[in-house]
Amino acid sequence: MAETRPVYRHQDLKRLLAPRSVAVLGASSNATSFGSKTLDNLVRYFDGPVYPINPKYGELGGRLCYPSISSLPEPPDCVVIAVPRDAVETCVEECAAAGVGGVVIYASGYAETGIAERVALQQRLVGISRRSGMRIMGPNCMGFLNMNAMVLAAFSSIMNNVRRPAGPGIALVSQSGAIGFGLAQSMESGANIAYVATAGNSCDVDIADEIAFMAEEPGCASIACVFEGLPDPARFLEAAEIAWKNGKPLIVCKLGVGQQGAAMALSHTGSLAGSHAAYSAAFERAGIIVVNDLTELLETAAFFAKAPASGEAGVAVLTPSGGAAIASTDKAEAHGVPLPQPSSEARAVLSRHIPEFGHIGNPSDVTAMVAVNPPAFVDCCTALIADPQYGALVLPQTGASANVYPRLEQIAARAREHGKIVCLIWICGWLEGPGYRECEQNNHIAVFRSVDRCFATLALWQRYAERRKQGEASRSRLSAPDAAGTGKALIAGNDDIVLGESAAKLALAAYGVDVVREIAVHSAGEAVRAARELGFPVALKVESPDLPHKTEAGVIRLDLRDEAAVEDAFGAVMMNAKKAAPAGRISSVLVQPMIPRGVEVMVGGRIDPQFGPLVVAGLGGVLVEALGDTSVALAPVGADAARKMLDSLKGRKLLDGFRGSEPVDIGRLADTIARISEFLVDNASAVAELDVNPLICAGSRIVAVDALIVRRPPQINAL
Repeated sequence: MAETRPVYRHQDLKRLLAPRSVAVLGASSNATSFGSKTLDNLVRYFDGPVYPINPKYGELGGRLCYPSISSLPEPPDCVVIAVPRDAVETCVEECAAAGVGGVVIYASGYAETGIAERVALQQRLVGISRRSGMRIMGPNCMGFLNMNAMVLAAFSSIMNNVRRPAGPGIALVSQSGAIGFGLAQSMESGANIAYVATAGNSCDVDIADEIAFMAEEPGCASIACVFEGLPDPARFLEAAEIAWKNGKPLIVCKLGVGQQGAAMALSHTGSLAGSHAAYSAAFERAGIIVVNDLTELLETAAFFAKAPASGEAGVAVLTPSGGAAIASTDKAEAHGVPLPQPSSEARAVLSRHIPEFGHIGNPSDVTAMVAVNPPAFVDCCTALIADPQYGALVLPQTGASANVYPRLEQIAARAREHGKIVCLIWICGWLEGPGYRECEQNNHIAVFRSVDRCFATLALWQRYAERRKQGEASRSRLSAPDAAGTGKALIAGNDDIVLGESAAKLALAAYGVDVVREIAVHSAGEAVRAARELGFPVALKVESPDLPHKTEAGVIRLDLRDEAAVEDAFGAVMMNAKKAAPAGRISSVLVQPMIPRGVEVMVGGRIDPQFGPLVVAGLGGVLVEALGDTSVALAPVGADAARKMLDSLKGRKLLDGFRGSEPVDIGRLADTIARISEFLVDNASAVAELDVNPLICAGSRIVAVDALIVRRPPQINAL
């Protein structure tokens, strides 16, 4: 089981990740060895003391080589351990005894093998760290780069053109060393990489700790993170909160987005709120910016490192290509990025310079005149940058040439004066042609390789800025104080894994959720009498813990308008129940009044093993799984957050009235979702899944006509 502890903060990791002195234990004369490569990287770039350690040598590369840690003139802040696995533990013990701040362990073959004795070997390293307070990166990792201090504590040989970033840059945090250092090669084409930190097996320091360090590091402007999974998501979210509070955008690419466990779910909700949905909900709550592909990660992080935090809604596009203008308009619309028309002042400047065969507006097409009159192009860009309704200027670049950057440098200077950002879309087959590297290095130009990624990133920027303006959403409890006790008692009083509809609706009613009235019957005659009492038309449903999905089992009959129909329906549903589950238990048949038509909404939830209670909302009733139009959030949610869940649905317009239907009271529906989320939180230790499907919604009438609760098995409750 993963250890639970607070994340390490900047001060905890400073000696490891921002060392004043570094030693390489296992330095070698073999140029291909990890120790030799690491020593070479450090000696070439780091200004502080670098100590090679290996008792076999008196000197290496003209530098004094020491026989042991204890023989050094001072305890180094950081030691890179580049020795075989069998020698690592002794080296770590020596480092701890000497007062070293942190160590990096390259050796592999530990817990990642799954072999019990190797797992124990890694655990002994953890014990040394805990006793001494010395931080450990690895084992099975590739080290780190601190480009602000030029500490290249890594054996990678791909760093040929490294430099200090131009101002605060990108911190890249990766569980995978190969991916981390592969992406770091973007430095070769000008990317402002400030840090690269890998995690490997994370026996001590993990990606959450590295994110927390970067969040408090002045030389970091944005954090890019790629990972496969989290042993302790709470710590990752803690690190994300530190980044949020320090104004450091955290951009995440999560690898492995399968729906683990969905096939085993007993409810519709359980099959919809799989692992990927849980991560997405957690990222949304934490204000994390999510990208779906590794190719997007650094472009997005580079943009957020350079862009102002304001994120004004308006974006201007200026291009010498009509085709690029159309492509930009298409992608702006697809991603919901507004392109307001220029102000009268900006339009006057554009009119002076754009020929009649061009286009004045947004986008503006300046045509090929940019080639013969570069100052006019700069004037047009300056006018749009000065327009207060724009926060970014998009410039599709359709060719590489020697004069690209001198012109763009002037435009970037205007952007700096106005606190704005220039987005250069490199629509050019010469991927790193003249000007590309200089634009990447400029702190006021964000470079994109595609129109789509540019506008997708601008949309993320605007949403991130809006979230920061809103601050933390206030949420007060809506349910009655005694609701939790009532719900828990109803669940505890039922021995079945699946709670029937009656018990589930009683529990929800305690939370203020409106539920349909019903009468439980055991014969056709009782059903007829109940129908008379409730008033026709009515619905009949078999109540059985062994038939969680009544529609599929054929044990529901709707819109029964007379006694004969009720009597026939009773016989039919009972027969179908026995066919669907021959040994199944039948508690009763429920008779309910038919609720008038409305929009069918599904609300439910499940308890995720990593993130806890999740609430799900979607449209579609029985079609909810087929349509997949759902929104997932960490519970509890307030009414405002619930409203945002509804607004994110593709079928949201149905709630506003469609083809004459009555509009749904969104405030009341959001209130219902919030109450259901409170039920999930209160009963997280007893409930595994919940379905309220459907809620029939019309106007202010929001009524649950069916519900299902799946309890946690007793052995899980006992943990």
